[in-house]
Amino acid sequence: MVRRLIAGSRYLIFIAVIGSLLASLVALIYGVIVVVNTGFDLIVHPAFDIEGVKHVAVGGIEETDLFLLGAVLYIVAVGLYELFIDETLPTPSWLVIDDFDDLKVKITGVITVLLAVTFLANVVEWKGNPSIVALGIAVGLVLFALVYLLQQRKRTPRNSD
Repeated sequence: MVRRLIAGSRYLIFIAVIGSLLASLVALIYGVIVVVNTGFDLIVHPAFDIEGVKHVAVGGIEETDLFLLGAVLYIVAVGLYELFIDETLPTPSWLVIDDFDDLKVKITGVITVLLAVTFLANVVEWKGNPSIVALGIAVGLVLFALVYLLQQRKRTPRNSD
């Protein structure tokens, strides 16, 4: 009885899957709305100068951030579903997740790109204040830590159960 209860409890993760899918959908729809709004602003208030170019560049970078966030949340939803509910879910080969390490690697890769894009947006908006150096160091340290963790995972042999 307890065994069936524990085995069936894995379906509780379905709550996290649905939540992640909804959050992904919200981020992606919000991103599309921001893109349309930015395009509308460019048509109504065109600015053909350096500040206009920076505005478009930063807008594009921030929109990319939203889409990457949506992708991360989608990968989490698919990964949790594959790990706990149905490992035969048809997914592209790059999205096959066999264990938590696979899920962590996929999430870490997208987070790395997300951090780089966020830093790039700050660089484009930079007005010469020294705080960009601190931000760059912080982003660099986080990226270093993520790469280190990925390298450690590659060096550690995986158990084949």
